[in-house]
Amino acid sequence: MSWREEAKKRVALEAVKHVEDGFVVGLGSGSTAAYVIAEIGRMIRQDGLSVLGVPSSSQAFLLAVQSGVPLTTLDEHPVLDLDIDGADEVDRRLNLIKGGGGALTQEKIVASAAKKVVIVADETKLVEKLGSTFKVPVEVLPFGLATATAAIKKLGGKPFLRESKGKVGAVVTDNGNYIVDVDFGAISDAGELNRWLKLIPGVIETGLFVGMADLVYLGKADGIVKLEK
Repeated sequence: MSWREEAKKRVALEAVKHVEDGFVVGLGSGSTAAYVIAEIGRMIRQDGLSVLGVPSSSQAFLLAVQSGVPLTTLDEHPVLDLDIDGADEVDRRLNLIKGGGGALTQEKIVASAAKKVVIVADETKLVEKLGSTFKVPVEVLPFGLATATAAIKKLGGKPFLRESKGKVGAVVTDNGNYIVDVDFGAISDAGELNRWLKLIPGVIETGLFVGMADLVYLGKADGIVKLEK
């Protein structure tokens, strides 16, 4: 296992310490969050932990089922005790870019429902300014793709329709929409950019998670860095 995979597993195990008996937990998506789901499943089987999970994507759903994590919905539990998820970029103010896996809309809904949001990632995801190493994913209604991308260009972004590696054509989200990855370069005001993007007709959601994380664990080759609000 590479140092990055070891680091991801290490921070996942640390984050799961926040899970308490009786909690309803948001289950994030992606490679680091997968370790979280697997560990929660182990705690249920071996330690007798009683929790319910709310998956943020079809990937998280399937992993939870395979790991033996009982699931519920936001309709039944609109307020979650905790959400644990990954990130593609993190700045020192705990703002994030998410959506590399295409689940940004459901991830943001789940995070917004949680009393506490814990983010897990390896140290390579830490940046001084969002957008430095990763484009901003934007979920767009297919009918509005052309007009939305034109509006995004007016905001100074360079949009790229995300194409599937497993099939011909665009990536389609769990919600039946497209993902446009937008290069804005280093972003000076992520909150303002998020607001402008959300005003574009046809834009469903953005991968800018501003002011949502309460705690971030970053895995290093030799330990963990903890960032708090």
